[in-house]
Amino acid sequence: MRMRHVLATAAAAGSVAVAAAVPAQAAEYSSALKVKGIQYDAPGRDSNKCSGGNTKDEYLTVKNYSKTAKVNLKGYVVKDAAGNKFTFKNNHTLEPGDYVHLRGGKGTDSDAKNVVYRQNCNFIWNNDKDTIYLYKPGGARADVHSYTKKANDKDGNGYITYHG
Repeated sequence: MRMRHVLATAAAAGSVAVAAAVPAQAAEYSSALKVKGIQYDAPGRDSNKCSGGNTKDEYLTVKNYSKTAKVNLKGYVVKDAAGNKFTFKNNHTLEPGDYVHLRGGKGTDSDAKNVVYRQNCNFIWNNDKDTIYLYKPGGARADVHSYTKKANDKDGNGYITYHG
């Protein structure tokens, strides 16, 4: 299954101490795979009902920023500050420049729509503040971002962009 968008990989030299002290944008990781953005607050009133709820409207976008390397998402892990996590269990290869939306709720993964579902109807991202962690299959941190609604979502639409 071919997917677009993924995560960043290894820690850049000299930033390891900073990453340990501040789990946010302070550390930059040298990887093609990064978190491009997050819809942390699904539009409308939050409802985690599997039928008729809006958890599918909460998503994380991961992009392969490489110009040449393909990346398989299998084994990559996404976590939040509370330890909620999702592991990509299937082969999803992201071509250079490709992305994937990791959505809440239940659904069918689709290459054509660049989407993977968590198969869980509970929200993962907090609407006020949270931290997004992306880990490589071996456990090394690929990317990390902390956000607060007040500081990072100036237009209040529930979406924050990282890495352009």
